[in-house]
Amino acid sequence: MIGIDWGTTAFRAYRLAPGGTILDRRESEGGILSVPPGGFPAALSAAIGPWLAEGESLVLLCGMVGSRQGWQEVPYLSCPAGPAEITGALTTLPFAGARCLLVPGLTTRDSGGVPDVMRGEETKLIGLLAELGNASALACLPGTHSKWARLEGGRIASFSTHMTGEVRAVLLEHSILGRLAKEEAPMDEAAFLRGVRRAREAGGMLHHLFGTRGLGLMGELTPEATSSYLSGVLIGHEVSAALADGVPQGPIHLAGSATLTRSYALAFGAFGLDHRLHDPDLVLRGLVLIAETLP
Repeated sequence: MIGIDWGTTAFRAYRLAPGGTILDRRESEGGILSVPPGGFPAALSAAIGPWLAEGESLVLLCGMVGSRQGWQEVPYLSCPAGPAEITGALTTLPFAGARCLLVPGLTTRDSGGVPDVMRGEETKLIGLLAELGNASALACLPGTHSKWARLEGGRIASFSTHMTGEVRAVLLEHSILGRLAKEEAPMDEAAFLRGVRRAREAGGMLHHLFGTRGLGLMGELTPEATSSYLSGVLIGHEVSAALADGVPQGPIHLAGSATLTRSYALAFGAFGLDHRLHDPDLVLRGLVLIAETLP
Protein backbone atom coordinates (compact mmCIF):
# COMPACT_ATOMS: atom_id res chain seq x y z
CA MET A 1 0.00 0.00 0.00
CA ILE A 2 0.94 3.67 -0.25
CA GLY A 3 0.50 5.97 2.75
CA ILE A 4 0.37 9.75 2.28
CA ASP A 5 0.71 12.45 4.93
CA TRP A 6 -0.10 15.62 2.96
CA GLY A 7 0.08 18.76 5.03
CA THR A 8 -0.06 22.48 4.47
CA THR A 9 3.60 22.89 3.56
CA ALA A 10 4.96 19.34 3.22
CA PHE A 11 4.22 16.14 1.31
CA ARG A 12 5.33 12.74 2.59
CA ALA A 13 4.62 9.49 0.78
CA TYR A 14 5.57 5.99 1.90
CA ARG A 15 5.45 2.68 0.10
CA LEU A 16 4.64 0.17 2.81
CA ALA A 17 4.83 -3.61 2.98
CA PRO A 18 2.19 -5.59 4.89
CA GLY A 19 2.89 -4.95 8.56
CA GLY A 20 4.18 -1.43 7.91
CA THR A 21 7.79 -1.91 6.82
CA ILE A 22 8.87 1.11 4.75
CA LEU A 23 9.96 -0.02 1.29
CA ASP A 24 10.48 3.46 -0.16
CA ARG A 25 9.63 7.07 0.61
CA ARG A 26 9.19 10.45 -1.06
CA GLU A 27 9.33 13.74 0.80
CA SER A 28 9.05 17.27 -0.56
CA GLU A 29 7.90 20.78 0.27
CA GLY A 30 4.95 20.27 -2.08
CA GLY A 31 2.27 20.88 0.54
CA ILE A 32 -1.33 21.56 -0.38
CA LEU A 33 -0.74 25.31 -0.72
CA SER A 34 1.64 24.65 -3.63
CA VAL A 35 -0.95 22.70 -5.64
CA PRO A 36 -3.10 24.69 -8.11
CA PRO A 37 -6.89 24.26 -8.11
CA GLY A 38 -7.80 20.88 -9.58
CA GLY A 39 -4.16 19.82 -9.61
CA PHE A 40 -4.14 17.23 -6.83
CA PRO A 41 -4.58 14.08 -8.99
CA ALA A 42 -1.71 15.15 -11.23
CA ALA A 43 0.50 16.06 -8.29
CA LEU A 44 -0.13 12.69 -6.65
CA SER A 45 0.51 10.80 -9.91
CA ALA A 46 3.81 12.62 -10.38
CA ALA A 47 4.91 11.70 -6.86
CA ILE A 48 3.91 8.03 -6.71
CA GLY A 49 3.58 7.06 -10.38
CA PRO A 50 6.50 4.58 -10.32
CA TRP A 51 4.98 2.74 -7.34
CA LEU A 52 1.62 2.50 -9.08
CA ALA A 53 3.34 1.17 -12.20
CA GLU A 54 4.90 -1.57 -10.05
CA GLY A 55 1.49 -2.76 -8.87
CA GLU A 56 0.47 -0.75 -5.81
CA SER A 57 -3.31 -0.39 -5.84
CA LEU A 58 -4.25 1.22 -2.50
CA VAL A 59 -3.49 4.83 -1.55
CA LEU A 60 -4.48 6.06 1.92
CA LEU A 61 -4.16 9.80 2.61
CA CYS A 62 -4.40 11.90 5.77
CA GLY A 63 -3.71 15.49 6.72
CA MET A 64 -4.69 18.89 5.36
CA VAL A 65 -5.29 17.38 1.92
CA GLY A 66 -8.80 16.77 3.28
CA SER A 67 -9.32 20.41 4.26
CA ARG A 68 -11.18 23.21 2.51
CA GLN A 69 -7.91 24.24 0.85
CA GLY A 70 -7.04 20.66 -0.15
CA TRP A 71 -8.14 18.08 -2.70
CA GLN A 72 -11.61 17.63 -1.24
CA GLU A 73 -13.06 18.90 2.01
CA VAL A 74 -14.07 15.95 4.15
CA PRO A 75 -16.43 16.50 7.12
CA TYR A 76 -14.90 16.29 10.57
CA LEU A 77 -15.83 13.32 12.72
CA SER A 78 -16.94 14.20 16.25
CA CYS A 79 -15.15 12.91 19.34
CA PRO A 80 -15.15 10.51 21.00
CA ALA A 81 -13.93 8.50 18.05
CA GLY A 82 -11.79 5.40 17.67
CA PRO A 83 -10.28 3.41 14.81
CA ALA A 84 -13.61 1.84 13.86
CA GLU A 85 -15.43 5.16 13.55
CA ILE A 86 -12.56 6.78 11.66
CA THR A 87 -12.23 3.88 9.23
CA GLY A 88 -15.97 3.91 8.68
CA ALA A 89 -15.83 7.58 7.67
CA LEU A 90 -13.16 7.24 4.95
CA THR A 91 -13.91 9.17 1.75
CA THR A 92 -13.14 7.79 -1.71
CA LEU A 93 -11.31 10.22 -4.00
CA PRO A 94 -11.53 10.08 -7.81
CA PHE A 95 -8.11 8.88 -8.92
CA ALA A 96 -7.13 6.77 -11.90
CA GLY A 97 -5.06 3.67 -11.31
CA ALA A 98 -5.65 2.99 -7.60
CA ARG A 99 -8.19 2.90 -4.83
CA CYS A 100 -7.67 6.28 -3.14
CA LEU A 101 -9.13 6.86 0.35
CA LEU A 102 -8.98 9.93 2.56
CA VAL A 103 -8.97 9.80 6.38
CA PRO A 104 -11.37 12.29 8.02
CA GLY A 105 -10.25 14.83 10.59
CA LEU A 106 -11.74 15.09 14.08
CA THR A 107 -13.58 17.82 15.95
CA THR A 108 -14.36 18.40 19.61
CA ARG A 109 -15.53 21.27 21.80
CA ASP A 110 -13.89 22.71 24.88
CA SER A 111 -15.61 23.47 28.17
CA GLY A 112 -16.80 26.81 26.77
CA GLY A 113 -18.37 25.16 23.74
CA VAL A 114 -15.77 26.45 21.26
CA PRO A 115 -14.93 23.95 18.49
CA ASP A 116 -11.45 22.54 17.93
CA VAL A 117 -10.24 20.53 14.93
CA MET A 118 -7.41 18.30 13.75
CA ARG A 119 -6.41 16.73 10.44
CA GLY A 120 -3.60 14.18 10.31
CA GLU A 121 -3.00 13.87 14.03
CA GLU A 122 -5.97 11.50 14.38
CA THR A 123 -4.02 8.98 12.29
CA LYS A 124 -1.02 9.31 14.60
CA LEU A 125 -3.31 8.76 17.58
CA ILE A 126 -4.67 5.57 16.01
CA GLY A 127 -1.09 4.32 15.93
CA LEU A 128 -0.67 5.29 19.58
CA LEU A 129 -3.93 3.63 20.61
CA ALA A 130 -2.60 0.37 19.18
CA GLU A 131 0.16 0.53 21.80
CA LEU A 132 -1.95 1.70 24.73
CA GLY A 133 -5.13 -0.32 24.22
CA ASN A 134 -8.02 0.80 26.43
CA ALA A 135 -5.87 2.57 29.01
CA SER A 136 -6.62 6.18 29.90
CA ALA A 137 -3.80 8.41 28.72
CA LEU A 138 -2.78 11.93 27.76
CA ALA A 139 -0.88 12.39 24.49
CA CYS A 140 1.12 15.41 23.35
CA LEU A 141 1.94 15.88 19.66
CA PRO A 142 4.04 19.07 19.46
CA GLY A 143 4.25 21.06 16.26
CA THR A 144 3.27 24.35 14.66
CA HIS A 145 -0.14 23.70 16.22
CA SER A 146 0.48 21.33 19.13
CA LYS A 147 -2.24 18.80 19.94
CA TRP A 148 -3.01 17.39 23.36
CA ALA A 149 -5.41 14.43 23.29
CA ARG A 150 -7.11 12.53 26.08
CA LEU A 151 -7.51 8.83 25.25
CA GLU A 152 -10.18 6.71 26.93
CA GLY A 153 -11.32 3.16 26.26
CA GLY A 154 -9.41 2.80 23.01
CA ARG A 155 -10.84 6.03 21.58
CA ILE A 156 -9.88 9.69 21.26
CA ALA A 157 -12.14 11.27 23.87
CA SER A 158 -11.19 14.93 23.38
CA PHE A 159 -8.27 17.16 22.44
CA SER A 160 -7.03 20.74 22.49
CA THR A 161 -4.86 22.70 20.07
CA HIS A 162 -2.18 25.21 21.06
CA MET A 163 -0.66 27.54 18.44
CA THR A 164 2.68 27.58 20.25
CA GLY A 165 4.97 26.96 17.28
CA GLU A 166 3.23 29.45 15.02
CA VAL A 167 3.12 32.16 17.69
CA ARG A 168 6.83 31.67 18.38
CA ALA A 169 7.63 32.09 14.68
CA VAL A 170 5.46 35.21 14.39
CA LEU A 171 7.03 36.78 17.47
CA LEU A 172 10.58 36.13 16.30
CA GLU A 173 9.97 37.20 12.71
CA HIS A 174 7.50 40.06 13.03
CA SER A 175 7.58 41.49 16.57
CA ILE A 176 9.95 43.65 18.54
CA LEU A 177 11.06 40.58 20.51
CA GLY A 178 12.74 39.12 17.46
CA ARG A 179 15.03 42.14 17.15
CA LEU A 180 16.77 41.10 20.35
CA ALA A 181 17.31 37.48 19.31
CA LYS A 182 20.22 36.04 17.37
CA GLU A 183 18.98 34.12 14.35
CA GLU A 184 19.42 30.33 14.36
CA ALA A 185 21.03 30.30 17.78
CA PRO A 186 21.44 26.78 19.23
CA MET A 187 19.19 25.57 22.01
CA ASP A 188 20.15 27.04 25.39
CA GLU A 189 18.70 24.65 27.98
CA ALA A 190 19.27 26.98 30.93
CA ALA A 191 17.49 29.86 29.19
CA PHE A 192 14.67 27.59 28.08
CA LEU A 193 14.08 26.28 31.60
CA ARG A 194 14.24 29.84 32.92
CA GLY A 195 11.37 30.65 30.54
CA VAL A 196 9.40 27.60 31.69
CA ARG A 197 9.80 28.67 35.32
CA ARG A 198 8.67 32.19 34.43
CA ALA A 199 5.52 30.78 32.82
CA ARG A 200 4.57 29.21 36.14
CA GLU A 201 4.69 32.56 37.96
CA ALA A 202 1.95 35.18 38.28
CA GLY A 203 1.46 37.83 35.62
CA GLY A 204 0.02 36.02 32.62
CA MET A 205 1.49 35.11 29.24
CA LEU A 206 1.29 38.56 27.61
CA HIS A 207 3.19 40.15 30.49
CA HIS A 208 5.72 37.32 30.51
CA LEU A 209 6.32 37.71 26.78
CA PHE A 210 7.15 41.39 27.11
CA GLY A 211 9.49 40.47 29.93
CA THR A 212 11.67 38.87 27.26
CA ARG A 213 12.36 42.36 25.95
CA GLY A 214 12.95 43.77 29.41
CA LEU A 215 15.52 41.11 30.22
CA GLY A 216 17.30 41.73 26.93
CA LEU A 217 17.40 45.51 27.32
CA MET A 218 18.81 45.20 30.83
CA GLY A 219 21.53 42.83 29.70
CA GLU A 220 20.08 39.93 31.68
CA LEU A 221 19.32 37.79 28.61
CA THR A 222 21.78 37.44 25.74
CA PRO A 223 20.71 37.51 22.08
CA GLU A 224 21.89 33.90 21.78
CA ALA A 225 19.58 32.82 24.62
CA THR A 226 16.54 34.92 23.75
CA SER A 227 14.78 32.48 21.40
CA SER A 228 15.26 29.61 23.87
CA TYR A 229 13.85 31.69 26.72
CA LEU A 230 10.87 32.69 24.57
CA SER A 231 10.24 29.03 23.71
CA GLY A 232 10.30 28.18 27.39
CA VAL A 233 7.72 30.84 28.21
CA LEU A 234 5.37 29.71 25.45
CA ILE A 235 5.73 25.97 26.08
CA GLY A 236 5.44 26.51 29.83
CA HIS A 237 2.11 28.28 29.36
CA GLU A 238 0.99 25.56 26.93
CA VAL A 239 1.71 22.80 29.44
CA SER A 240 -0.12 24.68 32.20
CA ALA A 241 -3.17 25.16 29.98
CA ALA A 242 -3.17 21.56 28.78
CA LEU A 243 -3.14 20.29 32.35
CA ALA A 244 -5.94 22.56 33.54
CA ASP A 245 -8.38 19.63 33.38
CA GLY A 246 -6.14 17.47 35.52
CA VAL A 247 -2.69 15.91 35.68
CA PRO A 248 -2.54 12.38 34.21
CA GLN A 249 -1.90 9.47 36.54
CA GLY A 250 0.60 7.93 34.12
CA PRO A 251 3.21 9.44 31.81
CA ILE A 252 2.43 11.93 29.07
CA HIS A 253 2.82 10.16 25.72
CA LEU A 254 5.04 12.35 23.54
CA ALA A 255 5.65 12.00 19.79
CA GLY A 256 7.20 14.46 17.34
CA SER A 257 10.47 15.67 15.88
CA ALA A 258 13.65 15.20 17.90
CA THR A 259 14.08 18.97 18.37
CA LEU A 260 10.56 19.55 19.66
CA THR A 261 10.35 16.48 21.87
CA ARG A 262 13.61 17.46 23.53
CA SER A 263 12.13 20.84 24.46
CA TYR A 264 8.86 19.37 25.70
CA ALA A 265 10.67 16.69 27.70
CA LEU A 266 12.66 19.42 29.45
CA ALA A 267 9.46 21.32 30.21
CA PHE A 268 7.76 18.21 31.57
CA GLY A 269 10.71 17.66 33.88
CA ALA A 270 10.41 21.21 35.19
CA PHE A 271 6.74 20.52 35.96
CA GLY A 272 7.63 17.24 37.67
CA LEU A 273 5.82 15.24 34.99
CA ASP A 274 6.82 11.83 33.63
CA HIS A 275 6.71 11.21 29.90
CA ARG A 276 7.15 8.37 27.45
CA LEU A 277 8.68 9.06 24.05
CA HIS A 278 7.17 7.37 20.99
CA ASP A 279 8.22 6.85 17.39
CA PRO A 280 7.77 10.13 15.44
CA ASP A 281 6.41 8.09 12.50
CA LEU A 282 3.25 7.07 14.38
CA VAL A 283 1.26 8.24 11.35
CA LEU A 284 2.59 5.30 9.36
CA ARG A 285 1.40 2.81 11.93
CA GLY A 286 -1.99 4.47 11.97
CA LEU A 287 -2.29 4.29 8.18
CA VAL A 288 -1.33 0.60 8.18
CA LEU A 289 -3.83 -0.21 10.91
CA ILE A 290 -6.60 1.55 8.99
CA ALA A 291 -5.65 -0.28 5.80
CA GLU A 292 -5.72 -3.65 7.57
CA THR A 293 -9.39 -3.17 8.47
CA LEU A 294 -10.58 -2.27 4.96
CA PRO A 295 -12.99 -4.66 3.22
